[in-house]
Amino acid sequence: MSQAESNVSVSVTVGDIKVQFSGSAESVMASVMNFLSKQVPAMDLARKISLHYSAPELVETYAKVVKITPEGPRVIPDPGVNLSDKDVVALQLVAAKIAKDLGKLQDDSMQVADMQAATSLNPKSISSRISEMVKAGHVARDENEASRYRITTAGIHWLNSAISKKLKTS
Repeated sequence: MSQAESNVSVSVTVGDIKVQFSGSAESVMASVMNFLSKQVPAMDLARKISLHYSAPELVETYAKVVKITPEGPRVIPDPGVNLSDKDVVALQLVAAKIAKDLGKLQDDSMQVADMQAATSLNPKSISSRISEMVKAGHVARDENEASRYRITTAGIHWLNSAISKKLKTS
């Protein structure tokens, strides 16, 4: 076997990290094993503290109360589900996020007037709840348009715990 025939080239992709190893089979195998032994445990640790909600995860969690209708995303709870105004506002913002993630909307932020039209809540109540949620870090103002709001990851986390019992009892 010639030197060229005994060279091995391996490309390894782990998450966002991509590396290439070339050389003898033994050195490439050692390099790959060394790389994986260092990267995979660190990535496992990072995954344990990483918080991200995907569209399928949000749909699974909120399918009982959030619907994507021809008129747009809506909070439509099953009968017997008792939600506060704050719950409804947060859910409406989650519905907008889901719709955007599914390609049904271009933007997941909403104005108070949009939320009022979608939920039929009093605009003053929506403004008050939004103000509370912004202070708590559960909702963020749109960086381009201050009159628009979107749910934050921390807001989804809060909402999960705030309404989980309400959704399970229905």
